[in-house]
Amino acid sequence: MAEVKMYTTTWCPDCRMAKKYLDAKGIAYEEINIETEPGAAAFVMSVNLGKRKVPTFVVGEDAFHNSPFSLALMEEKFSK
Repeated sequence: MAEVKMYTTTWCPDCRMAKKYLDAKGIAYEEINIETEPGAAAFVMSVNLGKRKVPTFVVGEDAFHNSPFSLALMEEKFSK
């Protein structure tokens, strides 16, 4: 699998569920907090039609959000 980057905030329940899913599947990821990492919030907005959606993932060339959290989307994107 390609490198996984996950853009999050500390308060986001969808982010916590996504991390729990990835951890349970043994999928390594780099977590980037959009509240503390310069430029991260702007990046998230650039790939989500101007919305600050978290979690936002970048997997290889694919960028997508999972807000509200969808187990089906996680399975689609990470069970390959």
